[in-house]
Amino acid sequence: MSAIRHVLDVDDLSAVELAEVLSRAQVADPDRVLEGRGVALYFQKPSARTRHSTEMAVVQLAGHPVSVADHEAGIDTRESAEDVARVLGCYHAIIGARVFDHAILERMAAVSTVPVVNLLSDRAHPLQAIGDLLTVQQVCGTLPGRTVAYVGDANNVASSLALAAGSAGMAFRIAAPAGYGFDDDHLARLHAAGADVTSLDDPIAAVRGADAVYTDVWTSMGQEAEAAQRLRDFAGFTVTPELMDAAAPHAVFLHCLPARRGEEVAAAVIDGPRSRVWQQAANRMHAARALFWWLMDPIPGLVRATE
Repeated sequence: MSAIRHVLDVDDLSAVELAEVLSRAQVADPDRVLEGRGVALYFQKPSARTRHSTEMAVVQLAGHPVSVADHEAGIDTRESAEDVARVLGCYHAIIGARVFDHAILERMAAVSTVPVVNLLSDRAHPLQAIGDLLTVQQVCGTLPGRTVAYVGDANNVASSLALAAGSAGMAFRIAAPAGYGFDDDHLARLHAAGADVTSLDDPIAAVRGADAVYTDVWTSMGQEAEAAQRLRDFAGFTVTPELMDAAAPHAVFLHCLPARRGEEVAAAVIDGPRSRVWQQAANRMHAARALFWWLMDPIPGLVRATE
């Protein structure tokens, strides 16, 4: 029996495997690999895009999604993370989990008899990154040699995007205020995984000539107590029309959402003609569908001509 594959971050996929998943994301009629099977989608954290995109991804693979709120199963309150994974594996072909602490995913994967997929953790957001690459690919046609500039906090989204970009042959630049960039250990991990990361403290330098400009909220879920300080620290890091003008003429704006207009991005940008955030949000579903399909049938070369 082949080893069970878990996807807790983008670098759990090789460059070839990531390319295969991106190809499958563009197939309009995927194989019915989940017919008669369930996928458990566990949510410790609230979700809009993640729940809807993953549930519909399972449906499009002919499976049955079962979303589980934390109060229903209670990881580490009613049952250990390990026992929850063991139980869900009795009923489902895949377990997806959106958690606060990445270590919970690692504990689940260590005992699970079915693939565990990270739907978001404090360390990584692989499905978001796959959807992001799909968006850039649709806009630019190709990925190798492209540059994505990230302006803001070096958070879980930025980390997974850097890994995905590196795997696809793209450059990744990040502009963050002092104290909010990747620390040396994390940078070393990204570089060791093949990511081409350049850290800067000047947003204009970061976006100059870039193919895509990306940002995220300055205060993520669970950081509300830091909001006032973060607003002060991130002054000057808003993605404005003027900042977009420093990027390549064809550059697009990306945001993982939800957004706070007037903070990390100007309304004129996110609601303007260069914004691709709704295409990006739609691609979350295509990314999840492709990854679940690949996990159920990883044999390469299954992808038919895209429609």
